[in-house]
Amino acid sequence: MIPAEFAGHKVRPLHTFLAYSLFVSLFAQFPDTLRGKMVLLCLPRTLSKPGTINSTTLIAGDDMELSATQQARPWDRPFWKPVHGKEGVFTYLVLIHVLAVIGLILFPLPSLKVVGLTVLFVAFGGLGTTVCYHRLLAHKTLKTNRFIEQFLIFWAIFNGSGHPASWVAYHRLHHSVTDTPEDISSPKQGGFWWAHLRWLYQTQPADKQRWAPELTGGIYKIWGWAETPVILLSIFIGLILGFGWMGFFWMGALRLVYSLHMQCFVNSLTHLDPAPEGDSSKNVWWLGPFQLTAWGENWHRNHHSHAGSARLGLRWYQTDIGWYFIWMLEAVGLAHSVKRPRAS
Repeated sequence: MIPAEFAGHKVRPLHTFLAYSLFVSLFAQFPDTLRGKMVLLCLPRTLSKPGTINSTTLIAGDDMELSATQQARPWDRPFWKPVHGKEGVFTYLVLIHVLAVIGLILFPLPSLKVVGLTVLFVAFGGLGTTVCYHRLLAHKTLKTNRFIEQFLIFWAIFNGSGHPASWVAYHRLHHSVTDTPEDISSPKQGGFWWAHLRWLYQTQPADKQRWAPELTGGIYKIWGWAETPVILLSIFIGLILGFGWMGFFWMGALRLVYSLHMQCFVNSLTHLDPAPEGDSSKNVWWLGPFQLTAWGENWHRNHHSHAGSARLGLRWYQTDIGWYFIWMLEAVGLAHSVKRPRAS
């Protein structure tokens, strides 16, 4: 006779009961985080469907919920591990830094000619990035002669800023979700080094079709093919121009590392305002002189409050080399439709 309380239940054999008891005993010995993962693996498929997360959390516990959150945060990846599709970017970054260190050891005091050409290349590259990529292409705050535009794109790529569509797509995304978890380069979310360097190789490739569709076709396609040759030219320019190994290191890797970090400081250093919520951009006056022709990008709070302006230095004492260059282009008829800051 089966007791009423067990009616409808299938009686299990003794060996099943013993096996179950052994499993429970072993399971209790595992660390909490591992137990959470094991429960998750054993869950039925229905619990993985939308709307079942609360049930899953209740079963697997807080450890599983934390693990799921961490997987969604790219800055929790090991710093040395690029995402799929960014292995080339990671290799490039490692290469120029290694070459720069070797160059400093072998040639700590370069000749004046090498220094002069290195500074000149930094200057042209800075104009390409701040005037063309940032103000012209990303924010459309001016229009220029097509030859001037392509000339500046060349120098931006030579400067290590990448394809114009990628740069613009990332920048427009940043402005649309500034300092939120969706912001790919915010120190507020991932910390200083994430915003400064790691996001370059640990975020997914830019969605160019969504954020910069106008830069994916036409004449801009050329730069997709030319990007790698231009970067190789940039690295070896010292040897090509006949300045030997000193020129190779200083005019190549050392210049690229310097330009890289001056640009990266805009993502990291100028977004460290201690605002509890929202936009953390700030002006950093002392950064400007180190940026040479990109001097003006350091007025980053100005830029975020007047993103539709070609001028970043809003006060007379706020030096903005990019703006002076734009003003000169406009004066000689090579730039037009230049947008000024709105009155405020």
